[in-house]
Amino acid sequence: MTIKPTPRGGFPADVETLIVGAGAGGIVAALSAKEAGQEVLVLERDPVPSGSTALSAGLIPAAGTKAQIAAGLEDSPARFARDIMTKAKNQPDTAIVKALTEDAGPTLDWLAERYGLPFSVIDDFDYPGHTARRMHGLPSRSGRELIDRLRSTMEAEGIDILCEAAVTALFADGDRITGVEITRPDDGTETIGCNRLILACNGFGGNAAKVAKLVPSISDAVYFGHSGNRGDALDWGAALGGATRHLGAFQGHGNVAHPHGILITWATMTEGGVQVNARGERFWDESQGYSEAAAQVLSQPGGIAWAVFDSRISRVAQQFEDFRIAENQGAIQSAADIEALADLIGAELGPLVESLAQMTSGRCPFGRAFDPQKRLRPPYRAVKVTGALFHTQGGLDIAPNTQVKRTDGGVLPNLYAVGGAACGVSGSGDAGYLSGNGLLTAVVLGRIAGRAT
Repeated sequence: MTIKPTPRGGFPADVETLIVGAGAGGIVAALSAKEAGQEVLVLERDPVPSGSTALSAGLIPAAGTKAQIAAGLEDSPARFARDIMTKAKNQPDTAIVKALTEDAGPTLDWLAERYGLPFSVIDDFDYPGHTARRMHGLPSRSGRELIDRLRSTMEAEGIDILCEAAVTALFADGDRITGVEITRPDDGTETIGCNRLILACNGFGGNAAKVAKLVPSISDAVYFGHSGNRGDALDWGAALGGATRHLGAFQGHGNVAHPHGILITWATMTEGGVQVNARGERFWDESQGYSEAAAQVLSQPGGIAWAVFDSRISRVAQQFEDFRIAENQGAIQSAADIEALADLIGAELGPLVESLAQMTSGRCPFGRAFDPQKRLRPPYRAVKVTGALFHTQGGLDIAPNTQVKRTDGGVLPNLYAVGGAACGVSGSGDAGYLSGNGLLTAVVLGRIAGRAT
């Protein structure tokens, strides 16, 4: 990625804070910077901002929010931090974890009270690794609603955004950013100066070559993120002497309807459902989490599995817009009894009977402890699923104020990174991903970066 010297004649236009990327991280950074009195401009390569946020469930974990308190839920930033560190085996940067968990609650309250985003807590099921119910979402429980509301809020605040403006080069004096070059769809170019630059352009999941090199274990999976996530932030940071961390980390998902490509909520598993392969056999402990599920599902014949649950679980899952879409498109099918379920899957009856019997026999070979109150009952529901790569979790190493660290110590003077552009708090692989880590680092780091000076 090109780094150019500052033009001798300067730039035709300058702003104080320039932000690359108009996903959740970039928009929240813009709102935060504007509130802090800064002049802000956001650059977005797409015609309309959406990014990976629109493809997610739009859920953000936070501890101690007013929504939690109203729901009678006890939680604290310290408890949240312990959950993150436990899931990721103490690999994340403790200073970043502290910043995230302490700022998450105030950030969601700020978005709710200052900008009217109606967050509520999902309080009818648990996510793996979270010891409190702290997942917050908007009414549709969809990322599309989240990004649409954030975009409308940004427009209402009068924050300028240039769409169809792909950043193709940075200008710098030494390691200090002075501006950017943008390229339009007609190949015309423009230059814009800035006092500081915030990278909110996510990770490198859309760059097959980078994924194959840095995360080979998931390189054959369906990519469920935004195609524009090409790793630009990594390249720019490296060219300026920036440090990186945990580049092999990623968030997978092992419950994506196939071939429909629709995310099926993990509530189908945590509420008592199971995954079986094409032979009708269970193959792992589904209570671990949806990120590590991706590799488990992809290791099965044909790289597919069936998520099996029942009508009770469907009612819980129907709060998610994606699940309702999957139902409407016929991805989720019904079976009156276990014989019909075997026919639907195309499996022998015997292995499927044994798989479901493991729920009540106390003989789960994978160590899952099933809740006897959540035993599956006919009629069954089932959906064919595959594993997918959602987004990379490694990235530029940052200080708690989101400034990019240098490889030789210190920080780059005016370069900041949030969301997938920065190293997350999921450790070094896939199993350390705690539900919501992606939007946590986008939204909370976005607010921190915006108000930083």
